[in-house]
Amino acid sequence: MSTVTGARRRPGTAARLGVPPLRGHGRFITGNLIDSLGNGMLLPLGLLYFTDVRGLPAAQVGMAMTVGQAVALPVTFLAGRLMDRTGPRTVVVAANVLSAVGFTLFLFADRLWHVAVVHVVVQAGINMYFTAQRTLITYVTEPGERRAWFAFTGSLRNVGLAAGSAAAAGALVVFGKGSLWWLIAVDAATYLLAALCFATLRTTPPGSPATAVVSVVPVVPEPDGTPADERATRVDHTRRYLLLVAVNLPYVLAQAALSVLVALYTTRALGLPASAASVLFVVNTVIVSGCSTVITAHVAPKAPRRAVAAGYLVMAAGMGAFMLPAMPAPPALAVTAWGALVAAIALFSVAEILLGPALSELSVSLTPDAAGGFTQGLYQFSWALGMVAAPALFTLLLEAGPLLPWGAEAVACLIAAAAAPALRTPTRHRRRKSR
Repeated sequence: MSTVTGARRRPGTAARLGVPPLRGHGRFITGNLIDSLGNGMLLPLGLLYFTDVRGLPAAQVGMAMTVGQAVALPVTFLAGRLMDRTGPRTVVVAANVLSAVGFTLFLFADRLWHVAVVHVVVQAGINMYFTAQRTLITYVTEPGERRAWFAFTGSLRNVGLAAGSAAAAGALVVFGKGSLWWLIAVDAATYLLAALCFATLRTTPPGSPATAVVSVVPVVPEPDGTPADERATRVDHTRRYLLLVAVNLPYVLAQAALSVLVALYTTRALGLPASAASVLFVVNTVIVSGCSTVITAHVAPKAPRRAVAAGYLVMAAGMGAFMLPAMPAPPALAVTAWGALVAAIALFSVAEILLGPALSELSVSLTPDAAGGFTQGLYQFSWALGMVAAPALFTLLLEAGPLLPWGAEAVACLIAAAAAPALRTPTRHRRRKSR
């Protein structure tokens, strides 16, 4: 059942805005908001802290950060194994505590190898959190409301990131770069507060649809004792989940482009001021924060695979709009850079709203064990790997030509849109006959 059609009917403004029922979820909402606030406060300023406060060379700090984040990649699978043993709540709590420890270590890091170590710890916490967070949603919400919750938490995350970034920017303006030390200390405390909110949640494992229907098809065992139809089903589930991971990668790269590529493109290729990227980021944040639940509830296709296909078509159009200002054209046909960029970021934002909740819903429902530790670790690995690879990939393409990164991403989006219809969630799952 789709998230939208299966949701409980709620009269009033909340239903019209597509907001899921919030009563009884105060600590879950608060934990998500505080976690996002902490990310927004410091993650964009980590490089500034180590260069301007600690006096380390920028290029070497950037390399140390990349090394640390790359070393933390396998944590997604370790977090998945831990989630299978202890449940998602424990992993989310541990992730926030680990992030608090990592940011506390920032206060004592004054060498390059320290920078790498603290980013291993911080990125490990981030990878753990997002490995378990989607499954945690299935433990605290109703099945028919999950896409609405994915949309709502995505909107909440954008609000938290924007508020954290604004608070950090205000502190820098008023108190100068010396305030970074205090921002780090406050940030570590916010992660501990988020951990407390998640630790006190009451969770209920969702019922397994795999036990709902008994197969009446004769079962023929293989030599190793595994029924032939069950083995074939498992292979099909694995293939479809790997397809989901592949389909998710263009979305990951698009998210990375917002923070990595836009600033370089607008300043180097288009000659705009450095503030252009910040303005576009604000436009994106406003659209996603204000429109996610409404579009998800009333505009997005009900089937998540169709929402993914539609989202990638809109994203491809957005990539094309980003290309327009750098295209050679006669003066009469030339478009203003700002007009094209605003249109591009608007399309990008709508695509993000269509893609984010639908991909998250598929990540926990595409197969009977989709919400399990290994599959969630694999899905989050695609995020972590894409974020690590994006800076090198986009800068390399941009150096070769200003149109190449946008064109390559547009092609990837079109391929993903073509593959999305194959991401059909199962309606019946067989179980082995009891013996």
